[in-house]
Amino acid sequence: MKVLDLRSDTVTQPTDEMRQTMVNAVVGDDVYGDDPTVIELEHAAAYMLGKEAALFVPSGTFGNQLAILTHCQRGDEVIVGDDSHIVWHEAGGAAVIGGVQLRTIESVDGVLSAEKINSKIRHGIDIHEPKTGLICLENAHSNGRVIPLAAMREVWQVAQDQNIPLHLDGARIFNAATHLQVDVRDIAQYCDSVMFCLSKGLAAPVGSMLAGSHDFIARARRLRKMLGGGLRQVGVLAAPGLIALKTMSLRLNEDHDNARELARQLAAIDGIEVDLDSVQINMVWFRFTRDIDAAALTAAFATASIKVNPPENGWMRLVTHWQIEANDLTRISAVLQQALQ
Repeated sequence: MKVLDLRSDTVTQPTDEMRQTMVNAVVGDDVYGDDPTVIELEHAAAYMLGKEAALFVPSGTFGNQLAILTHCQRGDEVIVGDDSHIVWHEAGGAAVIGGVQLRTIESVDGVLSAEKINSKIRHGIDIHEPKTGLICLENAHSNGRVIPLAAMREVWQVAQDQNIPLHLDGARIFNAATHLQVDVRDIAQYCDSVMFCLSKGLAAPVGSMLAGSHDFIARARRLRKMLGGGLRQVGVLAAPGLIALKTMSLRLNEDHDNARELARQLAAIDGIEVDLDSVQINMVWFRFTRDIDAAALTAAFATASIKVNPPENGWMRLVTHWQIEANDLTRISAVLQQALQ
């Protein structure tokens, strides 16, 4: 029986084309700046996002923390959403690596109020206060929602008026662009730097990209080395990254369609509540309307050769990707229906 893994879109196996291109990749030494495949990937990423330069990094968390370190001085304050990945899932790296403190702003489905951000900005004039060194947004949000361009534009205007850089955690920026039916540049225009993952919905085995101005990336390159991110013949990883960027980014609508169909099937099951309007990318969040045995539910999925993360506080998430096909969806919903019965 085919094993289905719905824990995340980080679990994807590289495609056959990716595996072959890794074998044949032309490589050099990236620390010396002479790995041609990495150079091609960085140029392609910068061009697609409308930025001057880009840098290959090992992971999304690495990219976000490198951006904070590059933008900020120690003791600065970073304004960020209280439900963001940087706050919840990056192990307190901003304090340890960047030496900054996070000032969280309440978000509404991932959207931050430009007015609230503006009211929290501090320029360090008072010797008692930290200086706001950076504003961070996230799109698509890790709650599965996409932030409207108008909301990003409002925050960007505040950042411009206050002369504060804005970093975008765009781990799934191509999913966001797919949902909004816009070019990815239309999102990236509202930030000074942007990180996106090659290893999430784009199916590359390893890696993320950090993009920004020439000067920003030059500083980030040196700091990447300091953090241990200076890799050598990394073209073997950049090669599948090119396929992720140029090919896999064009098929994300399939994952979104499968997520919406799965959500519709789950919504028809007694005991499950799904907000269909919130299924905007490849994530299906749903809640149970009655008490369940989380361990038994997870075991039922495992028996059916389906990998899932267990529910937390009554909520559960299933994530579609290139290895979840349309004909797999009824099998997934059937397991849930039977378990709840």
